[in-house]
Order: sequence, then structure tokens, then C-alpha cells
Amino acid sequence: MTVVLTLQIVSAIAMIGLILVQHGKGADAGAAFGSGGSGSASLFGASGSANFLSRSTAVLATIFLTSTLMLASFGGNRPASTGSVLEGVAVPTGTQGAPADPAANAVPATGAAQIPGK
Repeated sequence: MTVVLTLQIVSAIAMIGLILVQHGKGADAGAAFGSGGSGSASLFGASGSANFLSRSTAVLATIFLTSTLMLASFGGNRPASTGSVLEGVAVPTGTQGAPADPAANAVPATGAAQIPGK
């Protein structure tokens, strides 16, 4: 489970980095009208970088989705607990079963405010 979780975190960080490096579809339209500088010399060639980056992103997305599904299936295979979470909570001594003070919570029988002396 630790290996799958590590694989998911690494693929997520790498995918974020690749997505931030890629150019948007609007970047080519801006360069066509002369409002942006398009560097023709790049590491992967003119159109090779787009293919390499998009394919790498697709591979990382597949790895991320597969690891997410594996983590979900591992999480669903946990053994069911037989008791409640609250069974381990300690109850303070002296308060168990003691009734509350009825005079402290008394509500007047009528809805009108009672005026002393009347």
C-alpha cells in the first residue's frame, strides 16, 4: 500500500509539472499574429515537444488513475470492526446514572413571565 501511495504522489507531482510546462492552444494563435515570440529551436523540435509532453502527461494520468483505483480497492478491504468507536471512552466516576437537578431546568407552566409578589 505504501508503494502504491508513493507512486500516486510522484505521478501527481510530475503531472502537475508537465501540465504547467505545456503551452495552451491559444499560444499558437497568438504567435501566428506576431504578438508572441516562438522559439523555433527547442530541445524536442518544433512539434516534437508537444507530442512528447502530451504523451508523457497521458502516461502519468494513467498511472495516477490506476494507483487511485488500487488505493480505493485496498481501502475497501479493511476488516470490519465488531464494536463501536465509543467503547474505549472512559466515563467519569460519580456521574454515571446520576439524575440532573430538576429545579435547575424547570420551565414555568404558563408562557407568561412570573412577577414576584403577585
